[in-house]
Amino acid sequence: MTGLNTIGRSLLRDDADILKSPSPPSRRIVSGAAWLKVVKGLQPGLVLAWFVMAIVVLWALFPQWFTSYSATVGVARQQLRAPNAEHWLGTDALGRDLLARIIYGAGNSLSGAFVAVGVGLVVGTTLGIVAGSARGRIDGAIMRGVDVLLSIPQLLLSLSIVILLGFGILNAAIAVGVTSIASFARLARSEVVRVRASDYVEAAFGSGGTFGRVLLRHILPNSLTSVIAFAALQLGWAILTISTLGFLGYGAPPPTPEWGLLIAEGRNYIARAWWLTTVPGIVVILVVLSANRISQSFGKVTA
Repeated sequence: MTGLNTIGRSLLRDDADILKSPSPPSRRIVSGAAWLKVVKGLQPGLVLAWFVMAIVVLWALFPQWFTSYSATVGVARQQLRAPNAEHWLGTDALGRDLLARIIYGAGNSLSGAFVAVGVGLVVGTTLGIVAGSARGRIDGAIMRGVDVLLSIPQLLLSLSIVILLGFGILNAAIAVGVTSIASFARLARSEVVRVRASDYVEAAFGSGGTFGRVLLRHILPNSLTSVIAFAALQLGWAILTISTLGFLGYGAPPPTPEWGLLIAEGRNYIARAWWLTTVPGIVVILVVLSANRISQSFGKVTA
């Protein structure tokens, strides 16, 4: 008993010493390590892509914040001025500030791209879901129509639709959206077929779930993640295609600022005023690359 009491008293003294000693700064170390991990996890390319897209979106929403010049009215005796302190990116053949035309052109190019992606996303995804869910003859009929759309070159199909609908940024966006319906439909159908064959969907049907309920609660939520990531990728492609139509003269009519039209207008003065074509082209390239980089990050998250 005496030995047990001695051991007990020593343990109590040890506990008292532990309570009196200052607590280790474990929380501070973990917190600093966590922040360091977050900072290291930031990818410079992805941060730059988000920054570029944020600037372009602000251009489209609030162009007056970034320039005081008009995008359509030129200034006399200011034609083809090189970049300087007054006109940072120079002026065009009519004396219009190129930076102002690029900034105001972001609204037309981005709005057209969002309309194009929206048309392809809504129509194509709906067709893919119907085909993957119904199967049988309905699936066969829808997918044969999708194969026909895929067999036609997208630019040729876009030009044909624009000629039928008429020129303009909205018609060009609809034309580009129609050409992307087939891609969205095939992806949505493959995802629906994959998810429908999974064990938890079969268990939901086996437990008495109706087709509509299982479709809304299990199949669609697990099928649309890849489709949304693909929509982000299509945004850059839509911007590039709409700019191509504008360059060919099938997009927004002059003097409406649009990135493809700006490149087309400057090609006649490329020897004297290289900035008229080079700068809008660089803007289009940066925006498309940024959209593609962001879509890749979405794909990694949904994978």
